[in-house]
Amino acid sequence: MTQQLDAPARRPARRWFTAAMPRYIIRRLGQSLLTVFLTLTTVFVLIRLAPGDPADAIAGPLATTEDLARIRTDLGLDESLFIQYLRYLQGMLHLDLGTSYSFQAPALDVVLGRLPYTITLSVAAILLTTAVAVPLGVWMARRADTRRELAANAVTITGQSMPDFWTGLMLITLFAVLIPVFPAAGFTTWSSLVLPTVTIAVLQVALISRMVRREMVGAFNSPYIIVGRARGVSERELIWRYAMRNSAIPVLTALGTRFASMLNGVVVVEVVFAWPGVGSLVVRALETRDYPLIQATVLVTAVLAVLVQLVVDLCYPVLDPRVRLGKGTAK
Repeated sequence: MTQQLDAPARRPARRWFTAAMPRYIIRRLGQSLLTVFLTLTTVFVLIRLAPGDPADAIAGPLATTEDLARIRTDLGLDESLFIQYLRYLQGMLHLDLGTSYSFQAPALDVVLGRLPYTITLSVAAILLTTAVAVPLGVWMARRADTRRELAANAVTITGQSMPDFWTGLMLITLFAVLIPVFPAAGFTTWSSLVLPTVTIAVLQVALISRMVRREMVGAFNSPYIIVGRARGVSERELIWRYAMRNSAIPVLTALGTRFASMLNGVVVVEVVFAWPGVGSLVVRALETRDYPLIQATVLVTAVLAVLVQLVVDLCYPVLDPRVRLGKGTAK
């Protein structure tokens, strides 16, 4: 009976860093570089095939044909797409992504200047999501198929159904207009972080808590949990040491994916709250057809996304020693 209880959760201690780990990291970095390169190439082509001309946005409605032609020549847009792509690759090798049409500054510097705001908002949102969603999911799993769990399910479904912009506007109306507790827009003090963080977390908590609930219900019905209860193991230890540890990998994967998407810029939330992050920068770049700025934004966010996924993968053996990166899961 002891082996039946310990088999899923207690394994002989194994080293997290193995001889295969460096090869795995190098292989993943190679795959990540290829992913980033293909993403940048796709974006480069698509934004130039999309309707609209940067020269029109720069010159304004009163520009003549000669003005537009001169601007296109200055920006190198009169050259063939292939030549533009070669120049783009040459600049990317030197981390020179061109000068932003809107800011008249190096596009990469503009993005990096906005990035700390997006990272701050993303970290706050993922921490709040984890702190609320994981205990809520465990609570729902322990009360599965009861009236309380059904009520909690109804609340999470409601949160999952509310668009970010609507949630943000309701929070602004309530806590910045009717009850002026928090700033409505911008980032002037740390209290400005509260409303956009809660807006993002509402949807994420609804999604993650339901996932935790599903994984934990399956773990609670496992033989090792049943045997543990029969042997008198405390409920707290069964939940957090055994059931949660064996359910952690899919939950961590979901949290990592959500965090990576936040780092790409929570566009709607940043626009609603006038947050000076990457998301609102993307909107401005798209409106003005600012090619260098769009490409710089994609480069930075894509690199952050693949790094987050790599870190999540490296955490798998820590959570479950049976996992061997590059070799599958030990049986």
